[in-house]
Amino acid sequence: MKIERLVGILAILLQREKVTAPYLAKVFEVSRRTVSRDIEALCMAGIPLVTERGAGGGISIMEGYRIDRTLLSTAEMQAILAGLHSLDSVSGSNRYACLMEKLSAGAPPEAGRHILIDLSAWQKDILAPRIDLIHSAIALGREITFTYIAPKGESRRTVEPYYLVFQWSDWYVWGRCLLRQDFRLFKLGRMVETEMGAAFARESVPLPDLSAEKVFPPVYQVKARIDASYKWRLIEEYGPDCYTTGADGSLLFSFDFTDRDNIIRWIASFGGGAELLEPAWLRRDMAVFAENILKKYRES
Repeated sequence: MKIERLVGILAILLQREKVTAPYLAKVFEVSRRTVSRDIEALCMAGIPLVTERGAGGGISIMEGYRIDRTLLSTAEMQAILAGLHSLDSVSGSNRYACLMEKLSAGAPPEAGRHILIDLSAWQKDILAPRIDLIHSAIALGREITFTYIAPKGESRRTVEPYYLVFQWSDWYVWGRCLLRQDFRLFKLGRMVETEMGAAFARESVPLPDLSAEKVFPPVYQVKARIDASYKWRLIEEYGPDCYTTGADGSLLFSFDFTDRDNIIRWIASFGGGAELLEPAWLRRDMAVFAENILKKYRES
């Protein structure tokens, strides 16, 4: 697109004192005539560019013209490049990287390459086309329809999508659910049979509040005794301040949970390496849960 090319040419001129038209034509894969028209467009936009002919000539920004060259510094361009590479990791394409390679042309090739971000999930082959479909639906202002598989059951939903969200190591879509007549957050991994639907009138919608306090409000304060061999897991999942070390070396864990079933499943995932201490009423539920599992295996 022309606007991308104009921004790219300006970015290069901000990083290099002078470049040639053939160089720009090669970088952006266009003709020299197109580059000449782009230079004219930048001049008309108020950027004073100077073209020098002959050996040692080229295109440059007029000397003395005050422009903040740190606006698109090499370090900032490479930080943006790392971020766009992460978007490519989702789709498996190289389109964002190609764009930023052009915008950051002239920067040292090794700069910023020490940052690697991969946002792809285990279900990459399934999620990538779903993300592309939703991305297109948002851009075109089209509804999406899908079957949603949730803990409380299955339902067919039609949603007016506004944002694709990567949060808590998962992908979500934020939009107005026509079934609930309200905005909802849907996890892409629970969506099947996703289709693009009819056009809808877009509104000015604020970003969703995805703070932990809003999405995961504290309901149950849990205390548990965890075997010291699971210290790595507590630190990885809840941080180093979630426990204290008891006199016997065990870890006294304390944290707020939102969902009762999640507490039971989480404690059970330690096998015999964890004991739920509080709340007392949930200890009884934990015992029933364990008894049901034991009964199932004894019967088999």
